[in-house]
Amino acid sequence: MLNTCPILNAARLACASVLMTAGLAAATVAAPALPPAVADALRDAQLPAAHAAFFVQRVDADKPLLVHNGSKRMNPASTMKIVTTYAALELLGPAHTWKTQALADAPPRDGVLTGNLYLKGSGDPGLTLERFWLLLRQLRARGVGSIAGDLVLDRSEFRLPPHDPSAFDNEPLRPYNAGPDALLTNFKSLRLTLVPDTATRTVVAVIDTPVDDIRVDVRLQYADGACGDWREKLAVSVTGNALSLSGTFAGNCGEKALHVSPWPANLQVEQLFRALWKELGGSFSGRVRDGEAPPAARVLLTHESPPLAEAVRDVNKWSNNVMARQLFLALAPTRPATPEAARERVTAWLQQKGVSGVVLENGAGLSRDERISAEGMGRLLLAAWKSPVMPELMGSLPIAGTDGTLRKRLGDSPAAGRAHLKTGYIEGVRAIAGYVQDRSGQRWVVVGFLNDAQMKNGSRPLDALVKWVADR
Repeated sequence: MLNTCPILNAARLACASVLMTAGLAAATVAAPALPPAVADALRDAQLPAAHAAFFVQRVDADKPLLVHNGSKRMNPASTMKIVTTYAALELLGPAHTWKTQALADAPPRDGVLTGNLYLKGSGDPGLTLERFWLLLRQLRARGVGSIAGDLVLDRSEFRLPPHDPSAFDNEPLRPYNAGPDALLTNFKSLRLTLVPDTATRTVVAVIDTPVDDIRVDVRLQYADGACGDWREKLAVSVTGNALSLSGTFAGNCGEKALHVSPWPANLQVEQLFRALWKELGGSFSGRVRDGEAPPAARVLLTHESPPLAEAVRDVNKWSNNVMARQLFLALAPTRPATPEAARERVTAWLQQKGVSGVVLENGAGLSRDERISAEGMGRLLLAAWKSPVMPELMGSLPIAGTDGTLRKRLGDSPAAGRAHLKTGYIEGVRAIAGYVQDRSGQRWVVVGFLNDAQMKNGSRPLDALVKWVADR
């Protein structure tokens, strides 16, 4: 700016003050203001604007409509799953599958497997109860009835550091804290259904997941009133093979599914295997242990997973953390897969997309350390829009007011049915990222990150941002 104040002018300081004010005003004009509805929602939530980052750009535009703290690296919570799933779709391909093998030292003779049975995993993120049952049924159909040796669990496809399920939030029994596993089975979880009886004012727990030897001690108190956050009113503890439930459960809740991750991986697989194998008419007298299939072991059968595109949908629609961890490790270029190798490959892929400065830990967003900027996430979504895998990625994102983690959100807004967005939520973090269609049919990339340890209601500013775009 040209200095028009005479150097010897007695009003020099006053003039300089005027120029400074004008400069600040110019700077203020240069920075786009937040939409009033978003600014109001931040103020109502007592969230400083400095703790928020936003990015909005039409998918076919050259410049963003809104950038606020765009380059500031923020914790994205579960929106980090967009990075992992998009990378997996491009680097592995939507049709990629995982193979779980059953091997033996020798073929069965007269229905008897005299040696060990080896189950060798490849990191399948979706080896659910139903698919594990199918694998065992196919084994029975191939003539295996009695297993005289051990069941050996081969996890050699992954090389992982020890996993502490309590490290993130001191909730070791929550399934979202389960660690990755080359032989992940049924998400390392057990499902119970809590059934209240209004006549007797009691609550029973039905064990839905087949288990061989478990005792469930239910000491739940039947309660009146609203259901509310029923899960927070329960206390779950585990001692050996015994699971105890205490606390209160409101009759108005009706039946609720309770998922817990009560045991170490080997015990969880053993419980499931013994129960299913017995149901299928087989017998097993050995023990379950870790190990590797010897090179000479014969393949009895190979179970192939559904394609990666289906796994990506489950990861993003329902924000499945352990599946995201599995996908992340699948991106390691060599075997055994390590987190370090996966991070290096994803980081290199991001740099090719023009996105740098991303901090990766597990690819699921269940982390205090993972970071990405709102602009970086926005640039990645813009690149995805032009990618051949765009339909698979976009189709995996929850739809506002319709399904997934957005089923009960934004349903009464212009965004209902027209916003495909991944949500993110951990303590002190709220996030949203994806695509929003406005009233004229234009599609926009929308990213919002809020990081504040004192946050009270972070969903309102993010919802206001989405509504602002959808109502254009």
